[in-house]
Amino acid sequence: MALAGPLKVCIVGSGNWGSAVAKIIGHNVKNMKKFASTVNMWVFEENINGRKLTEIINTEHENVKYLPGHKLPENVVALPNLTDAVRDADLLIFVIPHQFIHKVCQEISGKVHKNALGITLIKGIDEGPEGLRLISDIIREKMNIDVSVLMGANIANEVAAEKFCETTIGSKNKNHGLLFKELLQTPNFRITVVEDADTVELCGALKNIVAVAAGFCDGLSCGDNTKAAVIRLGLMEMIAFANVFCKDSVSIATFLESCGVADLITTCYGGRNRKVAEAFVKTGKSIEELEKEMLNGQKLQGPQTSAEVYRILQQKNMVNNFPLFTAVFQICYEGKPVEDVISCLQSHPEHM
Repeated sequence: MALAGPLKVCIVGSGNWGSAVAKIIGHNVKNMKKFASTVNMWVFEENINGRKLTEIINTEHENVKYLPGHKLPENVVALPNLTDAVRDADLLIFVIPHQFIHKVCQEISGKVHKNALGITLIKGIDEGPEGLRLISDIIREKMNIDVSVLMGANIANEVAAEKFCETTIGSKNKNHGLLFKELLQTPNFRITVVEDADTVELCGALKNIVAVAAGFCDGLSCGDNTKAAVIRLGLMEMIAFANVFCKDSVSIATFLESCGVADLITTCYGGRNRKVAEAFVKTGKSIEELEKEMLNGQKLQGPQTSAEVYRILQQKNMVNNFPLFTAVFQICYEGKPVEDVISCLQSHPEHM
């Protein structure tokens, strides 16, 4: 790796999580000679009460739409043009909804220098003709750069409020993982680096499906014992899925990192997927309607990931091996009754 400092950082995305990460990076780079002191952040331009969102961020230093109430450091510069934002960047932090990754990579392919490094904070997967494709694989293929991943029990508003949490960086090149740890770690944002990157990334995507099931249980007022069963059986399906679909060997220890069981717990109790799934049961409205009503422009990942997982499992004739993942998809998209989530627990293969 021939990166010469100070390294220029660009954050590709500026939603709730992207803005929280921008706050960390903006503060950290001020005190480190290794990194350039200005941080570019690509912002999908929106109009907020007659003003451009980039203008608000650059003058008031707050993302009033996606992270209100938290000041961003003044060295974080919002740019509406993606190509301008990534120009000359050495380190790219990808933090956008997973459904936009193809479009973003196509736009900046060939515009980033060959020694640049990426890290994806995107929780989701893609499916192609060969089945599973990880978001990091898409970035790697389209951008021709090395990509690490960061996943963990990180509810963005709590991270922005500097409440203590942990996270996991997965990097097949340990030195690249350690470089991103240096950029991102703070006393209240503690990072472990592991080499089992594909498992780290899969955990971040699959836990959102389990959180939807947890939200269904909350909507049905099932109680904490049932939710604990959803979390445990969901974790078992996550492990089984990783064992089938990961190209490299899977370490069970990775599921004990923040990206695994910790992220699963926090998402099943505090995340947006759980919240919307509970409302789905109580209101009878569609997932799409609730996303528009409840999330202030943010995207829901769990239902869409369940659909992608379902199609991947169909290709392998393995739908019946993953009853919880399947039930979430069928309830969200095929009109199956929400109570099916309970019957899938009752007859789960783990009990047979």
